[in-house]
Amino acid sequence: MTEKEILEYYGGKHQVIVAMEELAELIQQLSKSARGSDNRNEIVEEIADVQIMLEQMRIFFNISTAEIYDVMRLKLERETERINERVNSM
Repeated sequence: MTEKEILEYYGGKHQVIVAMEELAELIQQLSKSARGSDNRNEIVEEIADVQIMLEQMRIFFNISTAEIYDVMRLKLERETERINERVNSM
């Protein structure tokens, strides 16, 4: 099934909760890694789950991929400017 079909089957409100749960599971695995666990495979699995849920959230909230990439580009440019300012002030 596609992300859209899964979203339609369970419903958007339900999948928003599942998205939050999947994000929490990724946070948990990242925290374990930061404390020294060798859990790369678990991180890969949780990233995959989060990617699936992000696509469902994009569909549910009627957000185009182009809109997301435009905002990502702006945020990356802003962070690049911040880094350059710090480097130049050293």
